[in-house]
Amino acid sequence: VVYAPQEAAGAVALAARGPPAARCSRGMNPYVAIARPDHWFKNVFMLLGVLLAWFYQSSHPQTEAAYPVLRILWALATVCLVASSNYVLNELLDARSDRHHPAKRLRPGPSGRIDPRLACAEWLLLAAAGLGSAALLNRAFFFSALGLWVMGLVYNVPPVRTKELPYVDVLSESVNNPLRLLLGWFTVIPGEVPPASLVISYWMAGAFFMASKRFAEYRSIGDAQVAGAYRSSFRHYDEGKLLISMFFYATAAALLLGVFLSLIHISEP
Repeated sequence: VVYAPQEAAGAVALAARGPPAARCSRGMNPYVAIARPDHWFKNVFMLLGVLLAWFYQSSHPQTEAAYPVLRILWALATVCLVASSNYVLNELLDARSDRHHPAKRLRPGPSGRIDPRLACAEWLLLAAAGLGSAALLNRAFFFSALGLWVMGLVYNVPPVRTKELPYVDVLSESVNNPLRLLLGWFTVIPGEVPPASLVISYWMAGAFFMASKRFAEYRSIGDAQVAGAYRSSFRHYDEGKLLISMFFYATAAALLLGVFLSLIHISEP
């Protein structure tokens, strides 16, 4: 189930209501902060897709490719806009639960320094700008960008809200990694898709790092009840379960990467 923007906006406004005594800031800084430009560095993982597509094109001269620097920079800026839209949504819908986190409670949403209506408008404007920009590149890139934005809804918006489900939370958030890989690939080669073994290996590698982040969060909070109040999936997790999941994701990533490398070797003349 995926919410339409109007329905999701209603859920955003309802979930993001802050404490009655909270006063919204009149400045722009909180609204810039919730777009999290400091997290844009994560989108450089898109460049791996660019490099892989370039090497693929080099070994398949018949493949039409285009990778001027300006095109790549445009694609990177587009992904940053879509990602920021998802960050704003996350800030709004996590405002209540983040008040239980020792550090995140100081963010603009949990501390009541933003107007949810303005933040909701920011979410939609960033999405429109990002997806509109993606449509100017090519169709494959647009649908990958749309997938990245839709996963923000799936991960954050109730009643789906996969971030509350153990194991599904890690898998649904880390799927953004192969989506970024596809975005980079389609920037260069819009007419072909990369091997599935590579895409899934990249997904599992992202899941390993995401599970590691969950493990670190769980340990840093140090209290199972507080951790469960902050994130529902922590009511199921413990350190042992998180370590086992990390081992599984790392093994799956290595196995599938081996499959991908084997395919490359087989395909060599």
